Amino acid sequence: MTHNDIDKLVQNWIIDTATRPANPRVQAVVLRLVGDLCKAIEDLDIQPSEFWKGLEYLTNAGKNNELGLLAPGLGLERFLDIRADEAEARAGLQGGTPRTIEGPLYVAGAPASTGFARLDDGSESAEAEVLFMQGTVYDEAGQPLPGAKVEVWHANLMGNYSFFDASQSHFNLRRTIIADEQGRYQFRSILPKGYGCPPGGSTQCLLDQLGRHGQRPAHIHFFVSAGGHRKLTTQINIDGDEYLWDDFAFASREGLVPAVSKVTDPAAIAQKDLRQPYSSIDFDFRLYGERPAAPEAEVARVRAAA
Repeated sequence: MTHNDIDKLVQNWIIDTATRPANPRVQAVVLRLVGDLCKAIEDLDIQPSEFWKGLEYLTNAGKNNELGLLAPGLGLERFLDIRADEAEARAGLQGGTPRTIEGPLYVAGAPASTGFARLDDGSESAEAEVLFMQGTVYDEAGQPLPGAKVEVWHANLMGNYSFFDASQSHFNLRRTIIADEQGRYQFRSILPKGYGCPPGGSTQCLLDQLGRHGQRPAHIHFFVSAGGHRKLTTQINIDGDEYLWDDFAFASREGLVPAVSKVTDPAAIAQKDLRQPYSSIDFDFRLYGERPAAPEAEVARVRAAA
């Protein structure tokens, strides 16, 4: 069957037999996706058993709540970011902090504080290295944004996230920081570890078939927002991680790998009320102002809430 034959067939299925009012956007998307899938079945000679095995896989991935992990693993979430970058460039936006993927592990409602927050609950203090991260939220002109909201979340030393890992305390390693009158934020936490897809899970099963690993470098997620400015979804990666530029989720980007300083000066250690060296990261955020021609920065998707 030719591609033209398939187009006519799918057109008849999706549009020509419609007898009730339809959502034109949904209709156009379904027409394209079904048509492309039928062409793939034809071109690749996909057999009925393979087709139903694929549906079984997607069903199980949904039951395992791994579709949100599969999307970045196949590059789809990164592709959405590439398109958003291109749209912003067409709107004349340049020089802001790079965006990168949100991933599936944000939880709404983290406790808020002004200027500073401690993220960790102390349960891993014996094994972890203390991290202080600080910076300023700026606008496009380089002016600080007092009251900007910095939402931050990251994994523990086992690569697990609170809420999804029931062994962790409520909102461990998750906080919302309201920037102070100079637009500054700071938090104390632990230096996180990277993580891998669940062994034997749906995502890793497919990655195995593709000959790919499912590892991520250590990283810290952020939502940064301020009134009249475009919300930023991003994350920084911890420099020196073996998977820094080999991230299965394709989220590593230039400009998002700040230097990690090891602070060993006794006076600086004592000032932080610590007894051992700690790591420090300086990182500023730069937000774009809203533009009528720019794409929507707030992504509507279902997210966990505690």
